[in-house]
Amino acid sequence: MTEPTSPAITAAILVIGDEILSGRTKDKNIGTIADYCTAIGIDLRQVRIVPDEAAEIVEAVNALRARYTYLFTTGGIGPTHDDITADCVAAAFGVTIDVDPRAKAMLLERHKPEDLNEARLRMARIPAGADLIANPISKAPGFRIGNVFVMAGVPAIMQAMLDQIGPTLDTGARVLSETIEAGNLPEGSYASALAEIAKAHHSVSIGSYPSMTQQGFANRIVVRGKDAEAVVRAQAEVERLVARLKQGTAG
Repeated sequence: MTEPTSPAITAAILVIGDEILSGRTKDKNIGTIADYCTAIGIDLRQVRIVPDEAAEIVEAVNALRARYTYLFTTGGIGPTHDDITADCVAAAFGVTIDVDPRAKAMLLERHKPEDLNEARLRMARIPAGADLIANPISKAPGFRIGNVFVMAGVPAIMQAMLDQIGPTLDTGARVLSETIEAGNLPEGSYASALAEIAKAHHSVSIGSYPSMTQQGFANRIVVRGKDAEAVVRAQAEVERLVARLKQGTAG
């Protein structure tokens, strides 16, 4: 009798901002969050990028928070008129939003009371019932409501917030990864056989990834999975396939 498997811990990322979609700003947060999730056994399943439009943000927040264990959002919590993420998250949860005394106190650690103008106070507006995410860099907090974590878009600040919330996250089994160097073998020479191996080892993921190296064109085959023995078995079959094809090429 097999042991029951624990449900996967899943996540999605919602990146918010016209500047990302226009190309003016190059996103660096997706990779950081993806690496973080992989390291602690959270399966990142989806990434969306939406503009600074309320209807788009609300729809995406509700769709993703319903589907995955966690939703991480980045961007749109600054002091300007187009920073509407907090309002949209409040709307998605159907709660009110106002200046939060806790958030205001955090801002006062950085700003004098007389400098805490209307624009800066926007960064203290938090949906009712949310917990704050500390920001050790610029003090303006993020927040968590339900399974949604709302973080800054500035990479250094987002990273600091991620470090704050990391210990609170449920974790799952970590994904193991093994890479087989296929060298200059063309993908077409092993695609069919690789598909058969993948079919026979359904508990692992097998992918082929072409790249350009200093030595020229090269292919890498990556085997991923949470069951160490299954990964080893699949890896061995892929290695035999690659060795056989390389031998044939050399001959």
